[in-house]
Amino acid sequence: MLAMCAFAPSHVAWKGKNGMRGRVVRHAGDGSGKLAAFDLPAAPILVPEGSWKRVQGGGVTTPMGFQAAGMTAGLRAGTKADLALVVSDTPAQAAGVFTLNLMAAAPVIYCKEVLQKKDKVRAVLINAGQANAATGNAGWEDSLASAKAIAEVLGVEEDDVLLESTGVIGKRIKMDALLRGIPNIVQKLGRDQDSGEQAAIAITTTDLVSKSCALEVDIGGSTVRIGGMAKGSGMIHPNMATMLGVITCDAHVSTAAWRKILSSAVSNTFNQMTVDGDTSTNDTVIGLANGAAGGDEITEASGAAFEVLEAAVTAVCEGCAKAIAWDGEGATALVEVTVSGANTRNDANQVARSIAGSSLTKAAIFGHDPNWGRIACAAGYAGITFSTDDLRIELGPYLLMDNGQPMEFDAKAASLYLKSTCSKHGTVAINVSIGSGPQTGKAWGCDLSYDYVKINAEYTT
Repeated sequence: MLAMCAFAPSHVAWKGKNGMRGRVVRHAGDGSGKLAAFDLPAAPILVPEGSWKRVQGGGVTTPMGFQAAGMTAGLRAGTKADLALVVSDTPAQAAGVFTLNLMAAAPVIYCKEVLQKKDKVRAVLINAGQANAATGNAGWEDSLASAKAIAEVLGVEEDDVLLESTGVIGKRIKMDALLRGIPNIVQKLGRDQDSGEQAAIAITTTDLVSKSCALEVDIGGSTVRIGGMAKGSGMIHPNMATMLGVITCDAHVSTAAWRKILSSAVSNTFNQMTVDGDTSTNDTVIGLANGAAGGDEITEASGAAFEVLEAAVTAVCEGCAKAIAWDGEGATALVEVTVSGANTRNDANQVARSIAGSSLTKAAIFGHDPNWGRIACAAGYAGITFSTDDLRIELGPYLLMDNGQPMEFDAKAASLYLKSTCSKHGTVAINVSIGSGPQTGKAWGCDLSYDYVKINAEYTT
C-alpha cells in the first residue's frame, strides 16, 4: 500500500519513491501547494530480521515512559513542522555519539559537555531550519537559552535537556519563534504513535520521507521496547552524516553498559552509511534508556542480556540508517554492500564503506551499468590489504568476478536488474569477498543522480 505526499517539494520528482509506509500524519493544507505541517509519508520499514518483533508504525513513543511532540514554530519558511521534543517520564540513562567535524555546532558541544558530567537526562529538543553551526558565541548562548527555556516549562534542571539542530550552516536559531513555541510543544506531548511520527517529521529538512521504527524483544522474561527516529538525506558520510537521531529504550541498564551499546550500534550502522562524502557539523545520535520495562539491571558490558539488548538497539539504528540512505537526495535506489572473508569486522566495514561511497560506482548504478571494475577499484583503495586472487564480486544474482578473475556474465540481464531495482526504489545488493577470514561487514548508500546536483546547487537559493 502506497501513500504519497499531497504536495511534493518542487525540486524533486516523486518518481521511483515506492515502498513507503501508508501512514501519513496530516494537518490540512492551505491550498497553496506548500507542505502542510505533517504532510510527509514514512520511509519503508528496513529493520533487519532477528529475535525481536518489529512494531508496525512504531517510533520513539513505543517504549514505556516516553512522550513526544512535533509542531510548526515558524523556524523556517512555510507551514512544515520544525520543532520536536522527546521526553522521558523519569531520568533516563543518556548516551550520545557526535560528529568528528572540527566545526561542530553549538548544540553538539553543549550535549558533549552535559554528558561528561551527567549520567541521566529527561528530554531532547530538536529544531529544524537553522543548524546553529559556525555561529560563534552568540550561537552558544542560543543553545543555553533553548535548554533553559524548555527546562523551565518541563520543571526539570537545565542540564536535564539535550539539544539537536539541523538546517543551514552559519544561521542562528530564530530564538523568538523557538521560545514562543516551547510552551505549546510541551502541551502537545503525547504517548501515541502519531505523536512520535509528528516528532520524526518535524526534524526533517530535504528528506522526502520521515524515518522512524521500533521493535520489542524479550530480555530475561521482560519485554523491552526500543524506538528510534532519524533525519537525513544529504551531507551524509561517516562519521556520521548530516543526520540526527534519537533512540529511546525502556530497558533497565547501567550508564556504562548503555553508552557502550549505543557506541557500538552507531559504529556499525550510522557510521556505515554514505550518500555524498560530506561529514556534517551537527551529526548527533542520542540514546535514552529509562528502565520502565523493569527486570534485572544490565550492569555489565557482556553477557546474554547485554548482547540481546545490543543487537536490538543495533537493529533499530540499522533501520534508521538504511532509511536515510534509501532517501538520499535524488536517489532511485538503496545500495547495500556486504563484504565477507575479512580478518576483522573493522576491515570488512572499511572495504564496504569504500565501495558504498564510490562516486563512480554510484553513478554506474544510476545509469544501470554493471561496471564491476569500479567496485573492484573501490575495494582496492579502501586501505585494507587482501590478496587480489581472492576477490569475488556479485551484483544481485550475477557473479562478475571470482578468484580475482573476470567472469562471463549476461551484461544486458545485469543492467536490467539495476534498471528494475531502481524503477521501484528497491535495494541494489553488492556482495564482495576478500578472502577466507571470519568477519563480515555492511555499508549502505544510494545511487548518484542528476537530481542530487540540482538539489544541492540550489539549496539556499
